[in-house]
Amino acid sequence: MAQGGEEVPVVYLHDVRRQYRQGEAVLTILDGAQLALWEGQSVALVAPSGTGKSTLLHIAGLLEQADDGEVYVGGTATSGLSDAERTQIRRTDIGFVYQQHRLLPEFTALENVMMPQMIRGLSRKETVKRSQEILAYLGLAERLTHRPAELSGGEQQRVAIARAVANAPRVLLADEPTGNLDPHTADHVFKALTQLVKATRVSMLIATHNMDLAARMDRRVSLVEGKVVELD
Repeated sequence: MAQGGEEVPVVYLHDVRRQYRQGEAVLTILDGAQLALWEGQSVALVAPSGTGKSTLLHIAGLLEQADDGEVYVGGTATSGLSDAERTQIRRTDIGFVYQQHRLLPEFTALENVMMPQMIRGLSRKETVKRSQEILAYLGLAERLTHRPAELSGGEQQRVAIARAVANAPRVLLADEPTGNLDPHTADHVFKALTQLVKATRVSMLIATHNMDLAARMDRRVSLVEGKVVELD
């Protein structure tokens, strides 16, 4: 059945399995996990620490390969792709936001947002225009020339969000994006993020411990014994 205006999910994890070795022991993190992300839909992944939230995000974002199962991006199976092909999909279809903003300290807010677009091959004129527009949308029009050290924590995270969506990805993956922020700033950043998602129709999966933020998203899922379960 079509959902979110598409016949296929933007990202679909099918029967994904992932294990890690700890000495002689084998630790099962994902055990047949399945999850579909649809266009324009926001999904909160809420689960205790150590249950595999980051692993699930990394596999969904093609940063890590599953031991078994399949990850589809736009209906295309990715397990058999080369590293170069997976990297290309990450550049064009997937955006990442981390708890630590990971901005380049020697570059301005504008330059940090321009960087992924220039790596993709867009012209400097085009990247400047688009970066200015995104940063202005996120309330940072007056902070374009400031370096990360000159920005507040909330401003830094909004720059990181702008960078993540700069290449117009189909899906945005965020790992505790407000985890280091005070409640007021976290709420401000979350509102900016959700407004941007609605405006661009990007699909979003956020791993978070913040149940108040999770309650404001379209769906809530968790990880139980290595499987994805719907919470409501």
